[in-house]
Amino acid sequence: MESTEILLIRHGETPWNALRRLQGHTDIPLNAEGRRQAKALAYALSNEKLDAVYASDLQRAIQTAGEIARLQGVSTRLEAGFRERCFGAFEGQLYSDLPHLHPEAYISWKSGDPDFVFPPGERQGESVRQFHARVISNLRFYAKRHAGQKIAVVAHGGVLECAYREAKQLPLSAPREVTIYNASINRFTLHGDVLQLMQWGDIAHLDADAMDELAPDR
Repeated sequence: MESTEILLIRHGETPWNALRRLQGHTDIPLNAEGRRQAKALAYALSNEKLDAVYASDLQRAIQTAGEIARLQGVSTRLEAGFRERCFGAFEGQLYSDLPHLHPEAYISWKSGDPDFVFPPGERQGESVRQFHARVISNLRFYAKRHAGQKIAVVAHGGVLECAYREAKQLPLSAPREVTIYNASINRFTLHGDVLQLMQWGDIAHLDADAMDELAPDR
């Protein structure tokens, strides 16, 4: 049984990242800094042969993946299963406003309840349990399709957190224990159904620290 190398990458910075505004499924493009990060990321990976480049179908991931795919000479393959968690009515709101706009839901969210579902907004929200199952099933499916190869998956902070939890076998209710940077490279392998973390949070290719839109506690 051959292992698959997975480079799991968070998209570059967006205007909403800079404002600390919750994005979720809202389709926000990269800002100028995000585009710079994407180009630096692609150049850093240009000496590694990638057999495929996958991306969430949201444009901040598509734009980031496009820079990588262009230098690799491959096309970007889009997969909605790699979207960020849907935050329902929380989407579009500043983090600082959430305790006042949705006090009860905010408390439930911060409690770490894996079955808490955001109040519906333009879209129906997801629980951590639903989101984690979606992400990990898609990650395993596409990694197994490329057994013995190396692939890049360009996605979102929440997607990276799901993979980290799975590899570390952390409970879904546990507080987040790592920083998730824009345009960071995070290396995993999949052998059978076992996801293993090899390297986390590589941003050596960026001139300055990339942004972590979520506070480390959640």
